[in-house]
Amino acid sequence: MQRPIRILGIDPGLRRTGWGLIVIDGNKLGYVACGLVETDDKADLATRLVTIHNGLQRIIAEYAPEEAAVEATFVNKDANATLKLGQARGIAMLVPALAGLPVGEYAPNLIKKTVVGAGHADKAQIRMMIGVLLPKADPKSHDAADALAIAICHAHHRQRARLELKVAAR
Repeated sequence: MQRPIRILGIDPGLRRTGWGLIVIDGNKLGYVACGLVETDDKADLATRLVTIHNGLQRIIAEYAPEEAAVEATFVNKDANATLKLGQARGIAMLVPALAGLPVGEYAPNLIKKTVVGAGHADKAQIRMMIGVLLPKADPKSHDAADALAIAICHAHHRQRARLELKVAAR
């Protein structure tokens, strides 16, 4: 018999990093909490990254997840924005890794396909399905809803991800 597992989903962003915590118990999903780590857009980059780091550390200390998942970065036309997003994503991966959590990475299209059933779903469709899959959840932002979607995606794909890590380690 497996015990319940808490999964922290992280939607990295320099302005707003969404986070969502779910619990899986067998094949049942449950909502725990969600929210944002927001930075001051007038602050320098290093200060903003520290804010994300400290916010995620507090969330991990408070909710004690066993696993984490982060959305993979997509490249857009603005190379500078992509680089800054990559730095926020690095913090989003580093904090749970430093806490000893395995961190899964998932492409945006896989997250959408897992949660909505279509790889090109929009934010409204994701929020609607979050309400169906996690009826007690009430994310106040798209970023928090996306983080819950990332956690749900990890819940569905975590066994395959662990097998791939074991094979790669050999």
